[in-house]
Amino acid sequence: MTVNYDLIAFIVSTVLILTYYLSLKGLVRSKPERSVHTFNAKVRVEWVNKVMGNDNMNILAVQTLRNSVMAANFMASTSILLIMGALNLSDKVQQWVSLWPLSATLQGYSADIWQIKLGLLLLDFAVAFYYFSMAIRLFNHVGYMINLPRETTVCNDLFKQTCAYLNKAGRYYSLGTRAFFLSLPIILWFFGPHFLIVGTLILMCGLIVLDKVPS
Repeated sequence: MTVNYDLIAFIVSTVLILTYYLSLKGLVRSKPERSVHTFNAKVRVEWVNKVMGNDNMNILAVQTLRNSVMAANFMASTSILLIMGALNLSDKVQQWVSLWPLSATLQGYSADIWQIKLGLLLLDFAVAFYYFSMAIRLFNHVGYMINLPRETTVCNDLFKQTCAYLNKAGRYYSLGTRAFFLSLPIILWFFGPHFLIVGTLILMCGLIVLDKVPS
């Protein structure tokens, strides 16, 4: 019976990532002050409160949102370029990986496994594009909402809605960035299943640092 090392590595990597995010979710519930996501959400609320309560900050708000839209747009465009690049270089990379000695040591080269890995990589970049596109959409909505007076007759809870839109845009941008991070273990997976596990562990170590409020 042939052992499918790629499948084992994929399961181990998936379990590690799920375990990390479940632990992060528990940490956010028990100690929200230690989570950078909770801190960023509070900062955005304070920023919206400051802008909507001061008519002199309209230009600053527009410039800040413009920078956010440009950053998300750049990342979305990068996602599309990476998808096109992965498709164009797939044949060459396939040849390079088939000659990789460590990969051949663990398991014989399989075109089906190669297609699955490439498909997951393309799916990852497509998910990143979706998240960044949604972030752009919500940042644009916030641009219309934030310069309105808080006591507008159109919507009595305009402040809460503006904060919700901005925080959701921030979450989408964060998810898109994490999709980019996730592509690194997938790329390493092309060179062997053990590289997938190593890349996942390295990614988790990096996320542990990023997800905590800097002291």
